[in-house]
Amino acid sequence: MFCVAPPELEAKMNVPKGGLVLFSANSNSSCMELSKKIAERLGVEMGKVQVYQEPNRETRVQIQESVRGKDVFIIQTISKDVNTTIMELLIMVYACKTSCAKSIIGVIPYFPYSKQCKMRKRGSIVSKLLASMMCKAGLTHLITMDLHQKEIQGFFNIPVDNLRASPFLLQYIQEEIPDYRNAVIVAKSPASAKRAQSFAERLRLGIAVIHGEAQDAESDLVDGRHSPPMVRSVAAIHPSLEIPMLIPKEKPPITVVGDVGGRIAIIVDDIIDDVDSFLAAAETLKERGAYKIFVMATHGLLSSDAPRLIEESAIDEVVVTNTIPHEIQKLQCPKIKTVDISMILSEAIRRIHNGESMSYLFRNIGLDD
Repeated sequence: MFCVAPPELEAKMNVPKGGLVLFSANSNSSCMELSKKIAERLGVEMGKVQVYQEPNRETRVQIQESVRGKDVFIIQTISKDVNTTIMELLIMVYACKTSCAKSIIGVIPYFPYSKQCKMRKRGSIVSKLLASMMCKAGLTHLITMDLHQKEIQGFFNIPVDNLRASPFLLQYIQEEIPDYRNAVIVAKSPASAKRAQSFAERLRLGIAVIHGEAQDAESDLVDGRHSPPMVRSVAAIHPSLEIPMLIPKEKPPITVVGDVGGRIAIIVDDIIDDVDSFLAAAETLKERGAYKIFVMATHGLLSSDAPRLIEESAIDEVVVTNTIPHEIQKLQCPKIKTVDISMILSEAIRRIHNGESMSYLFRNIGLDD
């Protein structure tokens, strides 16, 4: 596990004021590692709570200590059973609310359903629904990390602190990748070019963008602007109206904008789940002459056969943070490395509990980061 604490942060971490209670809302023990690290850094013990599934799969939460008048921080890391994880969180938040907690702060490093934040055909904006459920349950503040779209913060009517993992990933690049000065930061699609540009400018490196071939999942073709279907109907459209038709998009042949020949390629993104697009990008970069390929992402969901596919691919190393537990995937694929971000979550909890400014944790972060 890679993590080095800046001395000025390490010195401030211990001994928060009284009245703080730290809970883990996970019934899955593998998801509690991050909670334990945060508690250890804060110098407090985890609150006593029982979270378990009834035989009929209902979730039951039993808080076993008083939270009246206290600041309650509920840490919830997302397991593979995402819907059960959400119910565990909502029930615990509501239990704290009905037990007269002073404030209830959710610490959710990876916000689930964050990719479903746009209207797609006749679907729904699920992340908005989830935000409303959390607020209704009694959440008074949310700490999260690298939201898939920063605009998700607007779905909440409570304060949201969207922390960044990029300082830890940048530190990993500088200290763990030999000859990183010969690297180029790569965006695997134009949609992730801003993130790649942010990394490149901070490391004083070049940037490359892969364009073409596979259609991006975030493209306009799959959002609500194609609903209802564009079918001419005499009953629906007046004969005198001629609504112009949008010219359909055509996939260009795949190209790499930027020079990667003889360089280390570092692909950056916020989430790595289905790895097909990363594998295709790695193959393209190898063909263009990159001699080593790294993938950097904040949230390592690594679903299905992702570990096996990574192990058999041209990717040399995948670096993710511990916002999501992936110890099993690491056993299946030694190429997966973890960066610990418990330090910044601990400091955010300490500052909120003590009523201190959060600006220290957002230094040098621009609007595009």
